[in-house]
Amino acid sequence: MLKLFLRHARRFPWVTNVTLYGSLFAGGDFVHQWFSGREKIEWRQTRNVAVVAFGFHGNFNFFWMRFLERRFPGNSAGMVMRKLFLDQTTAAPLATSVFYTAVSFLEGKEDIMEDWREKFLNTYKTGLMFWPFMQFLNFALVPLYVRTTFTGCCAFVWATFLCFSRQTGDGTAGAALAWIFPPEDNEGESAKEKVESNDKVDAPNKGTTSFKPMQ
Repeated sequence: MLKLFLRHARRFPWVTNVTLYGSLFAGGDFVHQWFSGREKIEWRQTRNVAVVAFGFHGNFNFFWMRFLERRFPGNSAGMVMRKLFLDQTTAAPLATSVFYTAVSFLEGKEDIMEDWREKFLNTYKTGLMFWPFMQFLNFALVPLYVRTTFTGCCAFVWATFLCFSRQTGDGTAGAALAWIFPPEDNEGESAKEKVESNDKVDAPNKGTTSFKPMQ
């Protein structure tokens, strides 16, 4: 199977890399929704993420990797560090910006820059704790014709984080960790469970109005 994939990637590098990248990136949104415990998957949301992933991120990453390899050929320490520096100072902020603004545009938000203004800087800082290590391995060890696929595998995790940050987070790793591992109070009840419990208690009182008798 691996040999078949590598042969196909060498023969059709653009189609193979972009397809896998887009699919993995969109899969990150699905995982985010599933892990959030939603009763029903919002496929329109996943579709919007997929459009951005296939339309921009996959294609941009494919040609960006080739540009870097032509400009800084080889996997020597110096060439890898040059590619890594340029990737994190140019491609990373651009890709993050396009995600926030493009998904907001597809959702029909009036201010498509709102999420970008509120969460871009935190997201970029969080990315610096993840992407430099992944891209170092990519530039140093992975052949050029499957580098976008490798990036897509990493982007599967990153897209899950991005979708969480855009929906309910603030772009920080701390918020994501609190979402994955909800903090517990002194009685061992998680914050999420406590909110759900309060909602159940308040539910019977919703929609009712109490009146005090007139004296």
